[in-house]
Amino acid sequence: MAIIVNRKSLTFWERLYLPAVIGGLKVTLRHAYRTLFQGKKVTMEYPEQKWTLPADYRGAPYLVKDQAGNTKCVSCQLCEFVCPPKAIKIIPPGVNGRSADRTNAEKMPAEFEINMLRCIFCGFCQEVCPEEAIFLQKDYSLTGLSRDEMIYNKEKLLSLGGTVGGIQKWKHKLEEAKEQESFPVKI
Repeated sequence: MAIIVNRKSLTFWERLYLPAVIGGLKVTLRHAYRTLFQGKKVTMEYPEQKWTLPADYRGAPYLVKDQAGNTKCVSCQLCEFVCPPKAIKIIPPGVNGRSADRTNAEKMPAEFEINMLRCIFCGFCQEVCPEEAIFLQKDYSLTGLSRDEMIYNKEKLLSLGGTVGGIQKWKHKLEEAKEQESFPVKI
């Protein structure tokens, strides 16, 4: 069943659209006057001038290394499972895969990719990572000439992420394990 909506008819000035055009011209002339005669800048010259980002800005996710230069990612795949747009793809090493490059990790990812075209910079991957291996950097200028360039592999993510200090929980666990080995046990 159709519903008929009664609309009031437009007045002569509303049908003419002249008040709307004059209002738009007033805004344009006001901005032109402020820019030309008062010297107020409206735009920012981007490549030379960069925005100051807030402290809680969430940029692009990158992989990081620890202070010893080792990859922190242990291929647990939590970030892949929690990613809403499924932008992260991790391929674990498998049974006969490459062993970890540090003593306190079982495995390292054979492949780690983030599709930056799909990523929505939500930060779930950073929050869920137990190893603190992925961080959102303050990077907003992601450019590429093709779709393939916007899929970042493990090497590119590690080079962009760099080395991040902070908590080295595995170093502390290793020291605890060594103390337990040397602990005298009486039978």
